[in-house]
Amino acid sequence: MSSVIAATRFSVLDRSRTREGGTNAQALRDTVRLARELEGLGYHRFWVSEHHGVPGVAGSAPTVLAAAVASATDRIRVGTGGVMLPNHQPLVVAEQFGVLESLFPGRIDMGLGRSVGFTDGVRKALGRGKDDADDFAVQLEELLGWFRGTSPTGVHARPAEGLTVPPFVLAMGEGAAIAARAGLPMVIGDLRNRDRMRRGIDHYRARFRPSVWAREPYVVISGTVAVAATPEEARRLLIPEAWAMAYSRTHGTFPPLPAAERVEGLVMTEKERGFYEGGLAGHIAGTEEQVAHELETVLKETAAQEVLVTTSTYDREALLDSYRRLATITSG
Repeated sequence: MSSVIAATRFSVLDRSRTREGGTNAQALRDTVRLARELEGLGYHRFWVSEHHGVPGVAGSAPTVLAAAVASATDRIRVGTGGVMLPNHQPLVVAEQFGVLESLFPGRIDMGLGRSVGFTDGVRKALGRGKDDADDFAVQLEELLGWFRGTSPTGVHARPAEGLTVPPFVLAMGEGAAIAARAGLPMVIGDLRNRDRMRRGIDHYRARFRPSVWAREPYVVISGTVAVAATPEEARRLLIPEAWAMAYSRTHGTFPPLPAAERVEGLVMTEKERGFYEGGLAGHIAGTEEQVAHELETVLKETAAQEVLVTTSTYDREALLDSYRRLATITSG
């Protein structure tokens, strides 16, 4: 095994994607089941996401789902990728993570993002607007203050105050600069745009200010990694998500994942085909040998300390097989 891969942590973000013919309940149970499997394979963290009003995603309440995952596992770190802070009051977020850390001490991560909803309707339902993302840095400072007991309100966040829950910033757009100024670990994607990712990482490292949360920069790169017995099988793992993304770009709604064979039989418009083919490109996918080579390349380029794998597909058994194969690469 490559020494650079051996020195890197590997973790997973599961979005609780629904499948055609399946239910939200099945998707959520699949997430919990996957976390148990990945713990046995030696992955470092297991994170869940926050999406609202999206037909293809069941995970709308990440701290609730994180509690279920932590209850079903014993050792793997559990967290959020992430809680979208502009959608919430920082005090409530601090309280939720304080409860999680109190119940599962030393295992909880607090991944935080600045998105404010998928559509205008969702933002309206949340009582938020696009501009609320601009307040992320202020909200982040307030949130961390609840753990430190520095709120000027005189209110104390129970049971969060005095606890240490590692915070991470999901670095999209301005996120890298915010993470650097706050002295926090950064999660950056995606692997499909290496130049942009490297620029974000360089910006973060150059401007990083040590804090009580992190003395040095800590970079997590995120994206899709698919491993199979053949390159063709690995590519098939990418097909359902690529079509769902293409459909969302052309129809305005993000659908449940279809089976790969159904997508392969579709007659697509030129526009749909363009988005679909684009969705298949740029990921790390192939056999164990091919994926190991690609991982070594991107890790040397970025000097990232951790990889957060975000693969979604229709076939859950094939997805688990991909994670098993990836574990053989990363553990030797």
